[in-house]
Amino acid sequence: MDSFQAKRILAPVGTQCPAVWCVGLNYKLHAKETGFEIPKRPTLFMKGINTIIGPEEAIKIPKVCKNEVDFEGEIAVIISKTCRDVSEEDALDYVLGYTVANDVSARRWQGKKGGGQWVRSKSFDTFLPLGPCIVKTTGDMQLQTALIRDGKRTIVQESCASDMIFSIPQLIAFISQDTTLLPGTIILTGTPHGVGYTRKPPIYLQPNDQVEVSIHGIGKLTNRVL
Repeated sequence: MDSFQAKRILAPVGTQCPAVWCVGLNYKLHAKETGFEIPKRPTLFMKGINTIIGPEEAIKIPKVCKNEVDFEGEIAVIISKTCRDVSEEDALDYVLGYTVANDVSARRWQGKKGGGQWVRSKSFDTFLPLGPCIVKTTGDMQLQTALIRDGKRTIVQESCASDMIFSIPQLIAFISQDTTLLPGTIILTGTPHGVGYTRKPPIYLQPNDQVEVSIHGIGKLTNRVL
């Protein structure tokens, strides 16, 4: 008899993804907790595709990022077809669906270590867990992030898409201005309030932690930390 082999769930969009666009400060309460003003236009940055991992895979804390790695639960949008200069009204016609994301971030690299640019802080290996599936859904998606440490589960983020500053159609229209978004492009739509570095004392990811990000109607993304 063949021995049993466990099945591994892969990220619904793998490293063949052409680009990962990300939006910072896109929830009102998150802007408030960080002390920033509400932005007049979306704040954009990118992550490398080397960051993508699937459910149950490990977030690995880099040797150069001790005591600064943070969680950011997010709604991820997957682009279905070539998209350029689309209007807000037509933007959702270019959406394949939505999945759950964790925009893992190294906070000191987001500041002085990274020269004030965010890309490096967001682009270490394993810094983009995605999954468990892609769902074509609409409505006010409810997001929750929970941190499990020493057997204790604590809800750290809880919000709805209605707290977004810029809606998903607005984001797609803005990012696609004179910029071609290829099929499979991922857009991370921002994180709500409750991230680790804003807490007193700060909560940063540690080995043996688990992070759960769930979105009602899509599912739960769970990753352990090494």
